Amino acid sequence: MTEPPTPADPEPDVEPSSPSKGHAPRSLKDWILRLSPILALAGLVILAFAMGWNKYLSMEMLREHGLNLQAFAAERFLLALVIFIAVYALATASTIPGPVFLTLLGGMMFGPLVGALAQATGATLGSIAIYMLYRSAIGTWLRAKFEADAGMMHRIATGIDRNAFVTLLTLRLIPSVPFVLINATAGMVAAPLRPYIAATFLGLLPSTYIYTWIGWGLGDLLRQGVQPDLNMLVSKFFWPLMGVAFLSILLPLMIKGGQAWYKRRRKRMA
Repeated sequence: MTEPPTPADPEPDVEPSSPSKGHAPRSLKDWILRLSPILALAGLVILAFAMGWNKYLSMEMLREHGLNLQAFAAERFLLALVIFIAVYALATASTIPGPVFLTLLGGMMFGPLVGALAQATGATLGSIAIYMLYRSAIGTWLRAKFEADAGMMHRIATGIDRNAFVTLLTLRLIPSVPFVLINATAGMVAAPLRPYIAATFLGLLPSTYIYTWIGWGLGDLLRQGVQPDLNMLVSKFFWPLMGVAFLSILLPLMIKGGQAWYKRRRKRMA
């Protein structure tokens, strides 16, 4: 006698797959944790202004301590150089205004060439810190969102990737473009790191060399017993300061012109 067939096991309920909606929305707690480094940086800047620490980066600091720091650099060159680079990196990362006075001090302590290289090194290190802070906080998330949306912002970010070095170098050569804004924006769009570092270091050198040369001349004035102020500084070093403005206009145009010429040449050779 044959056994009656056993009923088949019911198939497990399978939840229909929902279309991909990208990343799940983050909770308020997640956003607070993600943005906490930026909030901490903002708190540090507010504290610096409240305590008056920004006043140390001033002409008064140069007049009171410039010659002593110059003598210290002459006696302990390597130690002074390392300390200067570290202080400049910290000042850049903290976004406190006034690094131009540190640049003048670098010229007084080390001369135009070494002072410019030291300033560019310290500023680049501080810029990398700000870049990484913004990239880790929101840059990676924004790039993923741009790619998922595949809209205008994705095209802009991709264009920056293709021309990252030229774009960032051009911005760095223009003193009127806020330095901190470039650091934050590059991190927020997750620009490639190596072109960012190279463009930052090289883009700082032309104007920095002029400022450190002015700082070297400022040291001569202080040794002569002159107590310069900003007005005197502008009048005495008017043409070098005009050179900074000239470079900020001429060099970006030269870069853009060279880039356009290279593209036309490639098309003719294709």
